[in-house]
Amino acid sequence: MFKRTWMAAALVALAACTAAPIYNVQDQPITTASGTAPSSPDVRTAILQAGAALGWQMRDVKPGLMEGELHLRTHSAVVDIPYNSKSYSIVYKSSTNLDESGGNIHKNYNGWIHNLQQGINARLSALR
Repeated sequence: MFKRTWMAAALVALAACTAAPIYNVQDQPITTASGTAPSSPDVRTAILQAGAALGWQMRDVKPGLMEGELHLRTHSAVVDIPYNSKSYSIVYKSSTNLDESGGNIHKNYNGWIHNLQQGINARLSALR
């Protein structure tokens, strides 16, 4: 009995190490080097460039909304990226082989989103 309880606890702990709450970027304020608001096309370009540099495939869904898709080995993630001249968001849409369940996902996903966010912010902050 003790051995089963210990094994069950170990499996739960192992699962917790690889899963984390899904990280979404919500209404990230846009700042530029000049302090002026960029145009929506400038924001779109920054998102495209940041995504491409990190291996994301970006596509326009409609004005002010892009979809990003990342494929790494057997894993994939899809996000929606709504944007305007003042802010942008990165919102989880779907994934493959990332064990998404109940608002949790493989912790690597959150790293990919943080990297995308940092890339977008870097490109936006360089705008004049």
